[in-house]
Amino acid sequence: MKNLVGSWKLEVRGCKNILYTSVFLFLTSILVLTSCSPEKNVDASRFKYGVFEIPAGDGYGKTTIIRKDSLQIEQYIKKVSVSNDSTSFEKETKHIDTLYIKWKNSFFYTLKMKSPKSDLDKDPIFVQITKVTDTTYNFTAKIGFSNFKQDGTVFKVK
Repeated sequence: MKNLVGSWKLEVRGCKNILYTSVFLFLTSILVLTSCSPEKNVDASRFKYGVFEIPAGDGYGKTTIIRKDSLQIEQYIKKVSVSNDSTSFEKETKHIDTLYIKWKNSFFYTLKMKSPKSDLDKDPIFVQITKVTDTTYNFTAKIGFSNFKQDGTVFKVK
C-alpha cells in the first residue's frame, strides 16, 4: 500500500511539472508570435482626407494633394527640357489632375483619372502604404498592370 501511495505522489508531482512546463511554453510562444507579427493596430485612415504634399522629384516640382470624399485633386509643376539648335532650357508647366480615389482598406487604394488625356492615364494607379508615422506615409505605386513602380513619401499638411 505504501508503494502505491508513494508512486501516486510521484505521478501527481510529475503531472504538475508537465502542466507548469506546458503553460510556460504556451505563454512563451504567444509572446514570441505577437512580438514578431507586423503592427496591426496602426491606422492609416487619417490619410483619407486632408491636404498633403509630395516633395519635388525627377521632372516634377512639389505636388499638393487635396483629398475629400472620393476625389483627389493634384496640383504640380512639370519640368520639361526644351532644346533647339542653339540653346536648351527647362520649361515649367502647372498641372491640375482630378482623380477618383477608392480605398480598399487603410493601407491600399486605387486612383483613376477623371479625365484621361492619354492611354496611360486610363490605367488605374494601385497604391500600397508601406510605412506610417504621425504625419507621413511611405508608398509604392504601380500604374495598371505594367512593371512601372514608384516609391515616395506623402506628408500631411492639414
